[in-house]
Amino acid sequence: MRSPFFAYIARMRYISRWALMRNTRTENVQEHSHMVAVLAHALAVIRNRRFGGSVDTGAVTLAALYHDASEIFTGDMPTPIKYYNDSLRESYREVERIACGKLLSLLPQELREDYAPALTEVPDEIHILVKAADKLSAYIKCIDERKAGNAEFSRAEEQTLASLRAMELPEVDYFLDNFMGSFHLTLDELQ
Repeated sequence: MRSPFFAYIARMRYISRWALMRNTRTENVQEHSHMVAVLAHALAVIRNRRFGGSVDTGAVTLAALYHDASEIFTGDMPTPIKYYNDSLRESYREVERIACGKLLSLLPQELREDYAPALTEVPDEIHILVKAADKLSAYIKCIDERKAGNAEFSRAEEQTLASLRAMELPEVDYFLDNFMGSFHLTLDELQ
């Protein structure tokens, strides 16, 4: 039997994010997942090096890379809908859990245990870093849109920054204080 697992993963590039917002540049789930993996890895390294953590940076990065894989089957649910109330939030989590289980079942049996930690068994310590990286990625998208003259993302930018600060994670604050300012610069200003 041939497994369609990676063919489905490759289709993440066809799933657009921010569906309810006017975008100057469309972002897809595949490129978003890459950025979340980069940011989650950074947060894990910062936690370990600056704040005495001992989180597995590889496990964090892997979980981040696959954090939206369920959207292959569900699509990207807009945040205002996904988090409208507790009942809807829990129902959507169950749909995501089922979708991840379906995706995992597409792998040959001998490979499933290697992918399960990223798709179905993410520990809380890793999940919180991936969630923070996901929010950082959203914040960067908001900054990019605002820099392109799109006021549509102004409120989302404010709310996302407030949400990041409210997480009270020292590695997130460190990232915001030491790296986020560069995202406000033009290419010439980065030189």
